[in-house]
Amino acid sequence: MVHKLNGSYPVGVARFIIDENDQVLTGTVLNEPTSALGDSAVELVYSALNFKDALVFASPSRVRRAPRLTGGIEGVGIIRRHPSLPAGTPVIIWGGGIGTSVDGCFADEIVCDHSYLTPLACSLDNLDIAMAYGIAGFTAMASIDALLQHGVQPGDGEVLVTGASGGVGSLAVTLLARIGFHVVAASGSPEHSHWLREQGATRCIGRDEISNRAERVLGEPLWAGAVDCVGGDTLHAILRSLRYGGAVAASGLVAGSELHTTVYPFITRNVALLGIDAVETPPERRLDIWNRLCDLMVPDDRRLIDRIVALDDLPDALADLRHGRSRGRILVRPR
Repeated sequence: MVHKLNGSYPVGVARFIIDENDQVLTGTVLNEPTSALGDSAVELVYSALNFKDALVFASPSRVRRAPRLTGGIEGVGIIRRHPSLPAGTPVIIWGGGIGTSVDGCFADEIVCDHSYLTPLACSLDNLDIAMAYGIAGFTAMASIDALLQHGVQPGDGEVLVTGASGGVGSLAVTLLARIGFHVVAASGSPEHSHWLREQGATRCIGRDEISNRAERVLGEPLWAGAVDCVGGDTLHAILRSLRYGGAVAASGLVAGSELHTTVYPFITRNVALLGIDAVETPPERRLDIWNRLCDLMVPDDRRLIDRIVALDDLPDALADLRHGRSRGRILVRPR
């Protein structure tokens, strides 16, 4: 099936549709138009898998807000219709309820509000690299920028990245090293140590090496700063082992949403906990972070891509992501 958008040209409408009916969950590639509304339309070139997508494709789902929708919380593509940007402008798409409550980016095209589109200062040939960064790269860059604004600088000491084998973590390792930081990658997957060193990590450690002196309220001051993609007890361990005046930029909660800690790190070591949001970031801030990312991109960043799959491959790819059987980013090519 093909339909016309804005009465001028055809667009494909192949979609990976998630449908839950009587507690039976299916994921099927169908050809049908979107039910989403918006003032902009984008021909999608790539989308990418995130852990949130795996949570959407689950039953019961704690993040999906509709029983039937097109999955995919982020994508990159080419403007077809927009209130101000010219047709052909490369953009990245994410935010709001895209892929959770309204049709998302596992499709040939998407219709949405223009506020969820950010123009990319990169060539069309590099859209795969931009998607390899995606929300994860934005979150990593926003985390690094928060540390820099707090005063953490290259040369101050080692900067820790937790969950370093995952999307945000691996990109934080890459970007921190490229800026000039000495990066320590903490991961629960020791088999990825060689790969993380290739990404720029100075050294790799296990989860139990983040902090020490468990019998005391504070551990040794080990880290000038940290990017935490895990949360829970891991974030507590980081806080008690930051150096004086250090900071941790926190964006993850895979280890838990609760934080059990004390005020000692904040009072006696003057450390800071910096929360990082990617979903509701204002457009101006999004554009600034993406301009920085595009400046840092190099062709070798394609090594960040674990593999590229088609829409039909999504159920298996989402299962791999959920069970930690991927390294880096899984991209989706809808066409």
